[in-house]
Amino acid sequence: MGTFAKIVKQRIQDELDDLTRSERQLASVLLQDYPMAGLQSITKLAAAAQVSTPTVIRMARKLGFDGFPDLQLALREEVAAQIKKPISKRDAWVVDDEAEHSVTRFAQAVWANMRHTLERLDKGMFDAVAQLLADTERHLYVVGGRITRSNADYLFNHMQIIRPNVTMLGNSANVWPQYLLDMDDASVLVIFDIRRYEAHLEKLAQVASQRGAKVVLFTDQWGSPIGKTADFTFHALVEAPSSWDSTIALQLISESLIAEVQGARWEESKERIEELERYFSSTRIFRNQDG
Repeated sequence: MGTFAKIVKQRIQDELDDLTRSERQLASVLLQDYPMAGLQSITKLAAAAQVSTPTVIRMARKLGFDGFPDLQLALREEVAAQIKKPISKRDAWVVDDEAEHSVTRFAQAVWANMRHTLERLDKGMFDAVAQLLADTERHLYVVGGRITRSNADYLFNHMQIIRPNVTMLGNSANVWPQYLLDMDDASVLVIFDIRRYEAHLEKLAQVASQRGAKVVLFTDQWGSPIGKTADFTFHALVEAPSSWDSTIALQLISESLIAEVQGARWEESKERIEELERYFSSTRIFRNQDG
């Protein structure tokens, strides 16, 4: 499977409107336990979805595969890609060392990530999330994983300047129950989670959702398990010629949301920024001195 090929989940989501009732029933089963549901035998999958085996074959072809075995092969490749160790992931990239400088090769990969991420971005969902984040009646909570903590921190820093009632959850999951106490249906929890997905973040999302909070997920092209709980999910491509995934495409969506929220409440944000600058000026320790 090519680095930027659409994964099976995205193909299903793209075709949902054109599926028959029985095919939608099958799609629901596939998405509910993704990707494991699609890795069982065709007869077991058909029975689980209460459809015929010809329906499974027909839907696989609608998704662009030659048949069900071809669809399963794509799913197995997705699973293999998710569990790559950093070193083997780095070795999987085949590049022409003589063709371009390494910076150029990396930039090309990142640009492709951003382009494909934007192609798949649900603009209506983006607008809905921006509206949520701009609503100061809602308390905003932000958290990230081991790799994405810096992305979460960036979003938190800017949202805190733009609007009140923003909280960054601490690095230790042991104290998260203290934040959960204050979450309710007037809360929004933004979570960043890419492979390898973190179980404690999934549990946090589940409990927050049970308490009524809206959950916004930033994840990779394969999709964190938190997607089953999240109200809104942004998928971004993350693979790059490195031992580590690139979060630049995620950051593109995040910074775009920051700009949208600031624009939506510019007058209030402007006052907060001006007041913040006054505080910075009055409490500055290091001042410019002549000579």
